[in-house]
Amino acid sequence: MLPLYIFLFVCAGLIVWIATSNYRKRKKRQLISSEPFPKEWRQILRKNLSFFYKIPSDLQLQLKDKMKIFLSEKEFIGHQGQEITEEVRVTIAAQACLLLLNRPTDFYPFLKTISVYPAAFITNRATQDSSGVHQRDSRVLLGESWNRGKVILSWQDSAQGAADFEDGHNLVIHEFAHQLDGESGVTNGAPPLTQEQDYDTWSQVLSSEFEDLRQQAQKGERTLIDHYGATNPAEFFAVASEVFFEKPAELKKRHSKLYAQLQKYYSVDPSAWV
Repeated sequence: MLPLYIFLFVCAGLIVWIATSNYRKRKKRQLISSEPFPKEWRQILRKNLSFFYKIPSDLQLQLKDKMKIFLSEKEFIGHQGQEITEEVRVTIAAQACLLLLNRPTDFYPFLKTISVYPAAFITNRATQDSSGVHQRDSRVLLGESWNRGKVILSWQDSAQGAADFEDGHNLVIHEFAHQLDGESGVTNGAPPLTQEQDYDTWSQVLSSEFEDLRQQAQKGERTLIDHYGATNPAEFFAVASEVFFEKPAELKKRHSKLYAQLQKYYSVDPSAWV
């Protein structure tokens, strides 16, 4: 067992190291944020991101700054022949950073890499059922979000989500909402909330909305929020986030309490964007 004075010395050293590391990270981000936004990136925004010029000008500037930092810190990896071009990086980054506006953020701190496939991809994983039998589970996916530092995306669907920002479906928003959710340590539909929110109200509103959607899905009823959100609370939060940004006026009208919670969490009001 370490003597107390050595333990305290180690703890003090660790605190100093963390503080120094955080200071350096802030200074580096400030420097990156002050750099000019590349002309090529502006052209990509104009071409691929239909929502960009609908948001207020102050949010446009903020989004550009966050994109510069995001793209400097995250690694993009192509799979199955997918080339990682500036168009791929900027189109995905703009949508991911939309979720970070107007609030303190550490830029998806657990995320290290973004893997990009040309289109839908197949996962093949080993599973074990309740009786202990091992088997292979193959699924066709458009995207995945891992707590172990990775997001996987179909480029075809990422580009489609950026081009059509009014259909209520957005792959990038969905997977990065999972990343925000997971910042609490577990992906369960309850991300770390802002100071203006409390978990009791969040839980009451989202649990009620989730249960309503689950019952409507079982009956086959048409809903504003995609039935996939009835899978579990984590998927509900991610799907609701898609609708919040892409169909805000409808969500606000038909699910006002849910909209209010998401508005407080994301610190923006997309229903007011022209």
